[in-house]
Amino acid sequence: MHCVSTQRNKQMVTVTEAEKLILANARDFGAEIIPFEQALGRVLAENIKADRDMPPFNRVTMDGIAISYQAIETGISVFKIKAIQAAGDSPVEINAIDECIEIMTGSALPASVDTIIRYEDVEIKDGKASLLTGDIKKGQSLHFQGADKKQGEIILTTGQMITPAIISLIASVGEAELRVKRLPRVVILSSGDELVEVADVPSPYQIRRSNNYMIKAILAEQGLEAGMLHIPDDLQVTKQQIQLCLQNYDMILLTGGISMGKFDYIPQALKELQVEKVFHKVQQRPGKPFWFGKHANGVVVFAFPGNPAATFMCMHRYFIPWLNASLGVASKQPVYAILNRDFTFEPQLEYYLQVKLNFNKQGQLFATPVEGNGSGDFANLADTDAFMELPFEKNEFKKGEVYKVWIFNQV
Repeated sequence: MHCVSTQRNKQMVTVTEAEKLILANARDFGAEIIPFEQALGRVLAENIKADRDMPPFNRVTMDGIAISYQAIETGISVFKIKAIQAAGDSPVEINAIDECIEIMTGSALPASVDTIIRYEDVEIKDGKASLLTGDIKKGQSLHFQGADKKQGEIILTTGQMITPAIISLIASVGEAELRVKRLPRVVILSSGDELVEVADVPSPYQIRRSNNYMIKAILAEQGLEAGMLHIPDDLQVTKQQIQLCLQNYDMILLTGGISMGKFDYIPQALKELQVEKVFHKVQQRPGKPFWFGKHANGVVVFAFPGNPAATFMCMHRYFIPWLNASLGVASKQPVYAILNRDFTFEPQLEYYLQVKLNFNKQGQLFATPVEGNGSGDFANLADTDAFMELPFEKNEFKKGEVYKVWIFNQV
């Protein structure tokens, strides 16, 4: 029996091999120019430079008074208030060392002063400001011109994901339009006569379609809009629909119909349509029947098993890394967690264990197994945070051991 199992495993690729083959088929979809306010979640396809020094002037960072530090050195502790300067006003200069300017956060520092004393450290009365502290440092509460970036310096680089903080930075340098990586056109194909629409009442032996909506939601989290089609268990219709998709999309995501059943026509249809099989079956659970291929016209095809947990895992383990590689997003360091209790898994397969994550007070990340009823059990996904990747080389996994996790819910 062991020899038969070994022979079967030879027909499968390992998880590492599958990952390498998929990433080797990442492709660039080009770039497009869009308004910057629509760029959240997109990937920069150009470097952004500072159009002037950042900050563009010596900027006040506290409400208070502006003085010349020379006054402190000569023992002056009471200052005549010459004027009040708000942010955006032209700088107001002092004419004598014992004068000061009331000045607000964000103001440009006048050339005749060099130190800010916050309101909490002075008493203002009868047009004068008296110091309440002797702890004053020259240049305090100032953000000096060009301290962050000089005019012409690169502030953002190609491949950066555009976040709310980056939107603010882009706006500050006047980039009203951005060149971003173009997103692939994607379609989701589900198959199976046993599947009915969400609003339909299934017969006792039917189920509602859910995998396609789950995939669509994951794609939406990645900024992708997807078309959806359902294919009946018919070889000719399957071929026709896939052919149309090969002509109109950059990538196809299939769910179901790729196992060994008599009505699983998708592998045959893909073969007859000259979609090259890169691999079929991965040494993993869930998701062993996972199929990946490409067409001569560049269309990439991910064909996932029908089991929801398997599809969900494969999307996070393989598709999202492929998408990031295609968009030129720098790969992140993997995340590891400590197994919180013993776990046993017998088959010689890489196992993706659903886990609940939590940090302890020392900042360590712990993973508590949440056992379900196989790859078809997707109810647990609502109560878990990640898949823990358990290597196929062993069967016993002990509390305290550390393994990689693929997070799908924020901890």
